[in-house]
Amino acid sequence: MAQSAQMRQANRVTLIPDTTKTPAAAADDSIAPPSPLRGKPAPAFTLMDLDGKKVSLSDFKGHPLVVNFWGTYCAPCKVEMPWLQEFSKKYASDGFEVLGVTYDAEVGKDTIAKDAQKLGVTYPVLLSDSKAEKAYLSDSEVLPMSFYVDKTGKVIEVTAGLGPKDELEAKVKETIAAGAQ
Repeated sequence: MAQSAQMRQANRVTLIPDTTKTPAAAADDSIAPPSPLRGKPAPAFTLMDLDGKKVSLSDFKGHPLVVNFWGTYCAPCKVEMPWLQEFSKKYASDGFEVLGVTYDAEVGKDTIAKDAQKLGVTYPVLLSDSKAEKAYLSDSEVLPMSFYVDKTGKVIEVTAGLGPKDELEAKVKETIAAGAQ
């Protein structure tokens, strides 16, 4: 019983609105400095998935995509990932894809797979490496960190930390609409 209470406490997230921002500044609602990747091509990577298969960003060319960096220790990540799973299903007919990239690959594939399974995640989960982390995260330690990549491979939005579900869905819809020919 005590373990269950500890789990609930560990997974508890308190969202506190930032009332210091003007409406214009609220559009960039990240807690990290703006990403230098916004507006640029998403950095290429090839990472291993949980089955040991190589997965490259180029495999998703032509698809709107969210590249979501997360960690098994990250409570906000565990709130966000089921939302990403829901949106990956809801918008699959639009070609939308989600790639989960673990920031803590050192905990091992089994631990990562169990966490992803508990969260109901069926989208690809990849094991990060230092090259991908440097390219995407720079020196940021904020998780979750999501990169919204349009059909042309350009990063159109970057979010750091957990935001409201409806805002995440709005960014997914923007990503699907962006880069349309």
